[in-house]
Amino acid sequence: MPQALYESRLTSLPLLGRGKVRENYAVGDDRILMVASDRLSAFDVIMGEPIPGKGALLTRMALFWFGKLQGIVPNHLTGEDPLAVVTPAEAEQIRDRAMLVKRLKPLPIEAVVRGYLAGSGWAEYQKSQSVCGVALPAGLRNADKLPQPIFTPATKAEMGDHDENISFEQAAALIGTDLATRVRDISIQLYQRAADFALTKGIIIADTKFEFGLDADGTLTLMDEVLTPDSSRYWPVESYAPGSNPPSYDKQFVRDWLEQATVDGKPWGKTAPAPALPPEVIARTVQKYEEALQRLTA
Repeated sequence: MPQALYESRLTSLPLLGRGKVRENYAVGDDRILMVASDRLSAFDVIMGEPIPGKGALLTRMALFWFGKLQGIVPNHLTGEDPLAVVTPAEAEQIRDRAMLVKRLKPLPIEAVVRGYLAGSGWAEYQKSQSVCGVALPAGLRNADKLPQPIFTPATKAEMGDHDENISFEQAAALIGTDLATRVRDISIQLYQRAADFALTKGIIIADTKFEFGLDADGTLTLMDEVLTPDSSRYWPVESYAPGSNPPSYDKQFVRDWLEQATVDGKPWGKTAPAPALPPEVIARTVQKYEEALQRLTA
């Protein structure tokens, strides 16, 4: 197993912030070095144990998808080598797990696209027969394919809080109707191209979330990670069956384990600290991420 990186600690660049998985460092005032650690978050809580090699796998997968999605919308990659902006002593911390990207003004919404009914979408559908204000046909089951992909935005939560599903109208109130319409249409286009390709590799992308920002000229730009198992629900075609949660390539494996975990004899309350992940759960999670990347890129 590769050496795990729980947290990068670069001293040659100013730290802009630490997220659940990534650290962002300023490179001048127009670029950011994004470093993907091996941390894993589930239910918006960061696990105490890293998943060795996960950051490098996520970075490879994001770069793969940025390449596949070219031509739909500009992305934040600069094309420059991340190793060129750190000292030789810091190179090992970021090798294969960093992207040098344009500094953008992030939009305050998550652009979620769902092609299948799962997760919080399934929970909402059972109550209202709709998701984020989008009415859906009656009689759908958990994991059913939707008639067509739907845009179901969410607010961006502060660290430790939960993202909240919102309607298109609420998104439009936050960023303006024209921009919200463009984000919706582009997000569905991105999802459709990725989902169609993944199907040829035996993978269903049930849903995913995109993030966008505006550059200095106001150009809408795809940013952050894209279509990784951390931001998407990946299901192997061969074990997909509607009516229950299909097995997945994402961190659902960890979520399922946490749902059964107990702390002091009681079910874990989904607040920090998280229960310690056993070695077999860590190893299985690494295997899931590796298998997804191998399938997609084979």
